[in-house]
Amino acid sequence: MYCDRCGEPAATGDHAACAAARQLEPPRFCPDCRRRMKVQVVPTGWSATCVEHGERRG
Repeated sequence: MYCDRCGEPAATGDHAACAAARQLEPPRFCPDCRRRMKVQVVPTGWSATCVEHGERRG
């Protein structure tokens, strides 16, 4: 499992700043494979797509 904001392993380090930032912005990295995702932000939300694991919405 990886942090979806910084891409580092979720089990190592302190990700409190990442969790706080994720309240306001979409994920940048796939939490399953650590690939950088294609992110689109629209007024009603966001979508992030990983080429391996598909789309996430918020």
